Amino acid sequence: MVSLLVSFLTFFVIWMSPREAGAQKVYRVAALLAEEQFAPAIEGFKKKMAELGYIEGKNIQCEVYNAQLDRKKLQQFAEKMIQDKPDLIVTSSTTATVPVAKLTRGSDLPVVFLSSGNPLELVKSYASSGNNLTGISSGSLELTAKRLELLRDLAPGVKRVVALNNPKGVNYRENLAAVQAAAKNNGITIHEVKASSGEELRRVMPTITHKTAHAIVLQPDVLFGGFIDIVVEHSLREKLPVIPTLIPQVHRGALATYGPDYFSLGEQGAMLVHKIFKGARPSDLPIEYPDKLKLVINLKSAKAIGLKIPREILLRADEVIE
Repeated sequence: MVSLLVSFLTFFVIWMSPREAGAQKVYRVAALLAEEQFAPAIEGFKKKMAELGYIEGKNIQCEVYNAQLDRKKLQQFAEKMIQDKPDLIVTSSTTATVPVAKLTRGSDLPVVFLSSGNPLELVKSYASSGNNLTGISSGSLELTAKRLELLRDLAPGVKRVVALNNPKGVNYRENLAAVQAAAKNNGITIHEVKASSGEELRRVMPTITHKTAHAIVLQPDVLFGGFIDIVVEHSLREKLPVIPTLIPQVHRGALATYGPDYFSLGEQGAMLVHKIFKGARPSDLPIEYPDKLKLVINLKSAKAIGLKIPREILLRADEVIE
């Protein structure tokens, strides 16, 4: 009887051990978006995480919250995410990162931003955040001059440009200063037009005409992604080129831009998360710049406003929408 019991226990231990040895931690990740245009970053993040061996439902669970331009929801989602005590939070855009950064200040909950137009609003320096954050700069401020140069190359006669800006945006002053400096270097006069809601945007757009402006540049702000259709429809009627900051806005009818591919930013951010899961602290991981920048041109919109794109620029483009 004793011999039988020992044999049974030996079998039970041998049978259980592989299962126990194979048990894996399930990482809980919460992701926060301010608006749909940043969704490709989360898609890229998930894809790369899977390639790194983090399989949804097996050893990772990623819950995505999209505030759809509602700042009240954004705050509520940030609070809920933190209350749920995930292992890590990812965000995309400075707008989505700010409430999370404030709520986790002084904690050791890792936060990785997949994009931020001005990371110095969030961290101590590019070399080390000095806190629980790390991530990727989308280069919005640094690329402002490149976008104005692109506008000048596409439409050499442009002199008067409207800069659509959100005075309530997190990087309002920095964005305005960057476009004004870039305009001065390119012989362009900037006229700022402000809007902080879809309603205000609808009110101010009729004041921008081909008689008062040669083109429109969109400042980096989630508002203009959410209401890009209002801007595009008006610009097509007035035959005005629109240069936005984000590639999805070109897909929806803006003329052209030069900037990061958000899917690629998500993949890049996944590598930072992987390092944190392996034991690195966010403050040990320097803020990164995008691995990939793209020139995207909407040829259909160019034709609609009567603009002929030089062949050499089309050949340079990473993507041409026809």
